[in-house]
Amino acid sequence: MNADLRSSADSVLARLVGDPTGTARLREDQWRAIEALVAHKRRALVVQRTGWGKSAVYFVATSLLRASGAGPTVIVSPLLALMRNQVEAAARAGIRARTINSANPEEWEGIQAEVAAGEVDVLLVSPERLNNPDFRDQVLPKLAAATGLLVVDEAHCISDWGHDFRPDYRRLRTMLADLPPGVPVLATTATANARVTADVAEQLGTGAGTDALVLRGPLDRESLSLAVLTLPDAAHRLAWLADHLADLPGSGIIYTLTVAAAEEVTAYLRHRGHTVSSYTGKTENADREQAENDLQANRVKALVATSALGMGFDKPDLGFVVHLGSPSSPIAYYQQVGRAGRGVEHAEVLLLPGREDEAIWQYFASVAFPPEEQVRRTLDVLAQAGRPLSLPALEPLVDLRRTRLETMLKVLDVDGAVHRVKGGWTSTGEPWVYDAERYAWVARQRSAEQQAMRDYAASTGCRMEFLRRQLDDEEAAPCGRCDNCAGARFTADVSGTSLDTARGELSRPGVELEPRKMWPTGLAAVGVDLKGRIPAGEQASTGRALGRLSDIGWGNRLRPMLAPQTADQPVPDDVAQAVVAVLADWARGPGGWATGAADAPARPVGVVALPSRSRPLLVGSLAARIAEVGRIPLLGTLEYTDQAPEFGLPSSNSAQRVRGLHQALTVPQALAASLSETSGPVFLVDDRAESGWTLAVAARLLRRAGAKGVFPLVLALQP
Repeated sequence: MNADLRSSADSVLARLVGDPTGTARLREDQWRAIEALVAHKRRALVVQRTGWGKSAVYFVATSLLRASGAGPTVIVSPLLALMRNQVEAAARAGIRARTINSANPEEWEGIQAEVAAGEVDVLLVSPERLNNPDFRDQVLPKLAAATGLLVVDEAHCISDWGHDFRPDYRRLRTMLADLPPGVPVLATTATANARVTADVAEQLGTGAGTDALVLRGPLDRESLSLAVLTLPDAAHRLAWLADHLADLPGSGIIYTLTVAAAEEVTAYLRHRGHTVSSYTGKTENADREQAENDLQANRVKALVATSALGMGFDKPDLGFVVHLGSPSSPIAYYQQVGRAGRGVEHAEVLLLPGREDEAIWQYFASVAFPPEEQVRRTLDVLAQAGRPLSLPALEPLVDLRRTRLETMLKVLDVDGAVHRVKGGWTSTGEPWVYDAERYAWVARQRSAEQQAMRDYAASTGCRMEFLRRQLDDEEAAPCGRCDNCAGARFTADVSGTSLDTARGELSRPGVELEPRKMWPTGLAAVGVDLKGRIPAGEQASTGRALGRLSDIGWGNRLRPMLAPQTADQPVPDDVAQAVVAVLADWARGPGGWATGAADAPARPVGVVALPSRSRPLLVGSLAARIAEVGRIPLLGTLEYTDQAPEFGLPSSNSAQRVRGLHQALTVPQALAASLSETSGPVFLVDDRAESGWTLAVAARLLRRAGAKGVFPLVLALQP
């Protein structure tokens, strides 16, 4: 029987890979996994390098199981790009695949009907669907009862120890418990060290003591040539890309650490004549699909992408991956470089680390699982509500941003302390323990991974061997291909023209600062009588910032200047001169007061500063310089009331921020008198803008005190 099964499996593989000769053959470990799933209905965990062919295992197994009368395969898959690739691959093998995810809600009902009618062989669902109340309560039980194979792709996400911990993945344990006996389960990943492998195996029931198959292979990628090129600054890195991008083989991906950097790099490379597109978490879904298609068809040289273009994107002939900035984890780095060289003999992988990398790592680490007092506060609010609370209703009552609050609630849901229902979240009343030891361990692990990336960049040994050892690959050995094994293939040379244009691009000051136009929901619940649209007569106008803290241009100058450990000081001359340039461009640009247009706003007639406890010298001197350059009066500074908290305002979510500001700021009498005598708008000056609510509340106070308009001007936008 198994000989016939193997022959059938190889035939499906030939269709899957588009081999008209029918000579394609499964790897031995691919066949072992398929045999375990199809012939013996076992559970299997496959940890194999990127490009090894893990998707072939579940598509071939699906075809064979469906032919024997089994129900559809359910694949839990984390990213839209991955889903699109998988649907296309399944079609090549004659497998009917559909997907339910955030991008196609209008299709969900029809797809569920097709599944019920037996017309779907593979259903791909995002992990977030598993915790949607309707899907979890109405669809998931039927799906679990009928499924013929459950596949967990990118299974390292299940693990607390994984680099991309997603609480929705932990919901899989419930689905596994509901599967009928004898339903095979396959978990696959390329980025799991020994600890993550053991944790995933235990949670999926594929660990020690189970009748399960664990296939872990060597993680070398023979086609990849790894290198690190350390350049003096961001301008040199941009210039290097402009000069050398055309020399890199085929088409590829340029990864950046932030959305702002991706947009900056894309704009600069286009200006230098390169055909590139950006791809980030802020890119619209239709634009993402277009960008993916353009890269697949080699219509662009590169996508400049954040980690949004990550797991599972499959372009076999991808010729290079360049990182403009170092990821914080060798696991994440291995995952991303694994996009290259799957179907070609040689691909270039290059890391261009930057001095801003560590600041960006610190920012992302700051949004980890909240401290215990914030969790307890949330549980208390839910317990006292006596009814489900939606995120907008809950957010004003706890000091957490919505995305962080939602992630925390999902963890609490998995832990049994809360439950998601129609209308929001409820408390279960079950006891819950804050696992401080586990969260501290995760923080230490994150710190160790960051150190590993510093060591990788500085290493004089084999780079592929270094990454493989980080992933506990026992067969790790020198690759003979990387820059340390075979010699550097790239020089640090850049042309004067490229360097000058890069410096010009990065030093160009000025970022638009969009004003807040709607008050956050739920303010009435915290005693603030504000709601809906902010009246036009109380809004700030569109403002300006010198730069973003997350960008690689002015961000590199502003981050150390605004760092908590940096002493307060008057605004430096170079920064003040750049702000003057921003003002000049602003005045002459679209909507500027110096354009002479009929609808142009009136020229600002005064400067007002926001009060600052941490940087009064910086903010005050900046306001004074603007008044001096503009030859307009410095009208004064808003003041804190006696209700203002001594150690700063809440900053985690909008409603809490507005409540604190509503009680904390006031217009002193002298400033109010000056405003009533002005005949035009004023500049409102601060060191940074994060949420935008400080500027919105201050603008409202100034407008109500007589200002004819308010133009916010800050040094930095903070993500």
